[in-house]
Amino acid sequence: MHRWESIEAFIEVARLGSLSAAATKLRVSSSHVSRLLSHLEQRLNTQLLVRTTRRVTLTESGQWFFEQSQTLADGFSDAEQQITSFSNEPHGLLRISCGSTFGERYIGPMLTRFMQQQTRLSLDLNLTNRAVDLINEGYDLAIRLGTLKDSNLVARRLSDRREYIVATASYLAAKGTPHSLLDLAGHNCLRGSTATWSFCVAGQRKDVRANGNWHANSGVLLLEAALQGLGLACLPDYIVEPHLNSGALVSVLDEFRCQDSAIWAVYPRSRHLSPKVRHCIDYLVEAFENPDWRKL
Repeated sequence: MHRWESIEAFIEVARLGSLSAAATKLRVSSSHVSRLLSHLEQRLNTQLLVRTTRRVTLTESGQWFFEQSQTLADGFSDAEQQITSFSNEPHGLLRISCGSTFGERYIGPMLTRFMQQQTRLSLDLNLTNRAVDLINEGYDLAIRLGTLKDSNLVARRLSDRREYIVATASYLAAKGTPHSLLDLAGHNCLRGSTATWSFCVAGQRKDVRANGNWHANSGVLLLEAALQGLGLACLPDYIVEPHLNSGALVSVLDEFRCQDSAIWAVYPRSRHLSPKVRHCIDYLVEAFENPDWRKL
């Protein structure tokens, strides 16, 4: 019989003063409890209990052993509760990757508010427009924008995202307004972090290479170039919509806009999602549920 099982039975009998009550507490039979006690006394070569038809009482040795065992049992119970709490509470280092402009404007402030709630968590936020290898580079989580490519990563949709092809009215007046994807070949396409622009044609995704004389891996600089009338630019809603509303920029080729573009939280597949990743994703989901998150 298991050593701890017999000690646990002894402690409950000593606490409750009854084999049947202890058996009920432990969800076993009274005969099983009796066998455990006999086994314990045989192993210790000491009588711990005096059994009568009405009650079970402790011997002097039994009283001493009960006090020592109860201290150990209480400590074991506390240890179980603490390790369970530790396992469920976010702790350790949380490494996250996100694009520069979106990270600075939105994810960084959100994570700062998230970290205000954490006492045992450290954050390492890397802002880069490069699609990092989460597994090989040791990241817990990445925020990805646009249309996801097939991968072994798990993805959680945080929010919708729209992309616009935009230019100034003066540029379009001088160069003409494109009405088809073929028309893009005759325009100066200002390129950001990606070399292709994605469209939807007859329900199918179509990537078109963006060719032009201007390139920068910064959404802020790309917006500035478009506002200066240098050419067409592909920009997300959270950057460009204020300028569309003001009339500073004009959107073209709207009928070819992809509808599957979004903001995603992606992380490596695992049987057990760590508390730090789970709590962080839950916080971001709640933050993006606020319809005014772009204004915060």
